[in-house]
Amino acid sequence: MVEKKDKKAKEHEEKKKKADESKLKNHKEEKQPKMTKETTKIVSKDETKSVDKDDGKKPQVSDKTLSDETRAKKEKKSKLNVKLFNRWSSDIEVKDIGLKRYLNLDARIVPKSAGRYQKKKFHKSKMHIVERLALKLMVPGHSGKRHKISSGYNTPGFMKCLTIIEKAFEILENKTKKNPVEVFVRALENAAVREEVTSYQVGAIIARKAVITSPQRRIDKALRYFAQATYQKCHGKKTSAVQALADELLKAYNNSNESLAIREKERLEREAAGAR
Repeated sequence: MVEKKDKKAKEHEEKKKKADESKLKNHKEEKQPKMTKETTKIVSKDETKSVDKDDGKKPQVSDKTLSDETRAKKEKKSKLNVKLFNRWSSDIEVKDIGLKRYLNLDARIVPKSAGRYQKKKFHKSKMHIVERLALKLMVPGHSGKRHKISSGYNTPGFMKCLTIIEKAFEILENKTKKNPVEVFVRALENAAVREEVTSYQVGAIIARKAVITSPQRRIDKALRYFAQATYQKCHGKKTSAVQALADELLKAYNNSNESLAIREKERLEREAAGAR
């Protein structure tokens, strides 16, 4: 009886060992990747790597290949040679570092975003700078008494304002013998206010303090002064809006005191210097 029990125990142990060994083998086979016929080999400089198509993993691209791709894309864009109004290149360097990020000069034939950036705060800096000038010309506003002179003539005519700018650029090109977009950008840089005054209350007294103007506000104020100057010079007078805008931009380009934008800039900076 004892011998029969020993035999049964030994058989039971052997079965357990065989079951454990088979489990270990299965586990190892699951861990190791199965090589199929559909494997592809990617050869690098040092060694070869096998990648299974079923895994869906993309091969890693080196930094050199990425830089080459980006260069190729840029070259393709430059080859297109898209010009503003199909006449002037917009590929101009902005010298003022503060305005570089907020002065958009993307290659476009007709600068019209159709209200794409209207409901997004601070996204107007992505709009083309010529389009922003056209929008300011639509409603130029007034210095001094509010609504003293009506400015409703240009309000519905965006394309009318673009034609005024195009003809003004023609005059600038004939007078300066340069790209009129470059002349406009330099005029903007000269007319952009760097410092102005703000007021705050201290008890019963209103104090004034000099503050640095933000880059987006600098561009907005310069464009507003350009629009106001053109409207003041041409409203009820013989000079046309085209001639008035061209004169204002040319004077601002030459940094002359005859320009309204330059005069306003100097006045605001003088007040800020006195309020320090």
